[in-house]
Amino acid sequence: MTKENPFGQVLVALITPFTSEGEVDWADVEKHIDSVITSGADGIVVTGTTGETSTLTDPEKIKLVEVAKSVSGGRAKIITGGGSNETAHAIELYKASEKAGADGVMIVTPYYNKPTQSGVLTHFRMIADATDLPVILYDIPGRTGIPITYETILRAAKHPNILAVKDAKGDFSEVSRVLNQTDLMYFSGDDSNVLPHLSIGASGLIGVTANIAPAPYRVIVDAVNAGDLATATAAHQALEPLVRAAMTHVPGTVAAKYILHGLGRISSPRVRLPLVGPEDAEAALIEDELALVSGIKGLDLSNFRPDRNAAAGGALPKIAGATR
Repeated sequence: MTKENPFGQVLVALITPFTSEGEVDWADVEKHIDSVITSGADGIVVTGTTGETSTLTDPEKIKLVEVAKSVSGGRAKIITGGGSNETAHAIELYKASEKAGADGVMIVTPYYNKPTQSGVLTHFRMIADATDLPVILYDIPGRTGIPITYETILRAAKHPNILAVKDAKGDFSEVSRVLNQTDLMYFSGDDSNVLPHLSIGASGLIGVTANIAPAPYRVIVDAVNAGDLATATAAHQALEPLVRAAMTHVPGTVAAKYILHGLGRISSPRVRLPLVGPEDAEAALIEDELALVSGIKGLDLSNFRPDRNAAAGGALPKIAGATR
């Protein structure tokens, strides 16, 4: 991490641990953040998709920034994700996150509204105008319904606070064009594409599987930085079945919590509705993939004890997630 990169390189798209009743388990939040930082993460993205931002309340989102900042103690940058598809609400959230101690913000493309690219650009610019924090744009058309087009990225790059893109679109030729024509940094937003992204000049990753195993991503990034492709490739190959387990059969949040609970690293695998835990057939597929995992630094699956009953269904918390 350098002055030119204020975000870090190995960023964890943090899960939000819940109790079996669906309330935030703050003790588990603290323990999990400390664990991933100790294992090599130098950035934490709270309240993103993986953190179930859609079903968190605004006070929960702000407290997650505060807790992450406190636990980090300067060891990792704290980035607040999520935001809102309402520009005014997103501005409020990011301002509050800045006051709470966030080191950066990640702005997702407005979802559901399906604005034009002019609307997307205005959304990004107005939020970036409202904060002094460095900004990552999040390009994930599979969830938002629209991409950030190449032309919009070039125009957004002219804003002094917009410094990076998290790419979950997978258009490597576009990434190369943007890297050639702007000073933007790129972060891989697809766990299976981390090494390919880094190989064409990306700065790092924002990963779901890194909740389970941050250490091998540290190995990959450090190896790429050192020009050691063989070491990076070996770590990438070792991660492949774990990435498949976490990202293929159910939403990444659901699988990551199921695996972390089976490893005894969080107290409950509960997610909030409309997400639900894996059904038996899905859980079996996850477990079959995990049986193929070996040789991953910092990950011991010998004590993996999945609990399909604990993971079943989803929770309705006492206070529903809401806007203003």
